[in-house]
Amino acid sequence: MQNFILHWGEMGSKWGVNRSVAQIHALLHIAPDAMTAEEICDTLNLARSNVSNGLKELQSWKLVTSSRQLGDRRDHFTSIRDMFDLVDMVIKQRREREFAPTISALEAVMDEADQDQTPPKVRERMGEMLRVMKMFDDWYLDFSRLPRAMHLAVLKLGSKLVRFIPGGRSDD
Repeated sequence: MQNFILHWGEMGSKWGVNRSVAQIHALLHIAPDAMTAEEICDTLNLARSNVSNGLKELQSWKLVTSSRQLGDRRDHFTSIRDMFDLVDMVIKQRREREFAPTISALEAVMDEADQDQTPPKVRERMGEMLRVMKMFDDWYLDFSRLPRAMHLAVLKLGSKLVRFIPGGRSDD
């Protein structure tokens, strides 16, 4: 358990997340039951303020939820348990926080470029960037509306499909 939590914490910095936030998430993801902030502090040896801030960040990402238990005034926290749902939420949140705002910014920049003295080569490059990003975003939005069974079927088909595409890998 300790090695997993430490590794997840190390990966957090690569994902743009504070190490302690990633460690809190790792602990909650593998914990058999919901945990209080105090239990998280004790287990990870983190300051209460650090745990509180980490939990708020994880809740803003919708990766952690809180609940109450009868006879206990404290909040109890748990991570999304299902790995498929967890990955789906991370992708959805990354899109909302990073990808969609970049598309909006590029659309605004392209509108400005059509009105000002932006060189044609620069407009062309920004336009290409916008078209490709919108293509991936449209694909994601269409795909995300499909039921989970369809997601799994497409993911399983993916490696088989690549064999039929020129330049795709073969089983040889």
